[in-house]
Amino acid sequence: MGGGFWDDTADNLCGFLYSFVMAVLKHAREITVTEASRRGVAGLVADAEHGEALVVTRHHRRVAALVSVDRLAEIEDAAEDLRDLALVLARSATDSGRRTSFDNVLAAFGHTRESLTAIEDDD
Repeated sequence: MGGGFWDDTADNLCGFLYSFVMAVLKHAREITVTEASRRGVAGLVADAEHGEALVVTRHHRRVAALVSVDRLAEIEDAAEDLRDLALVLARSATDSGRRTSFDNVLAAFGHTRESLTAIEDDD
């Protein structure tokens, strides 16, 4: 049983992120470092330009990935969206509902609305 709404939401977000990353690499062709060296950079880049994702392995361990610039942009956009979502969730989870008025903020810094309007601009 989950630990509550926010725990379940965080679990779902982590699950989505994992699924997203795995989907990016799911159809990637794996090649060894030796094979990549034989193919050469031009051949690898041509594959990526045509939409093929490549994962380079060393000793059966994934060590690098090669994707097109368009696919990289999609991944970066998705990562940015996920960061924004995480921030919204964190703020929602920690929001007490308490708000501070602008006048109280000004007073904390020793100002009023009138004292701000009396300050001359440097223009």
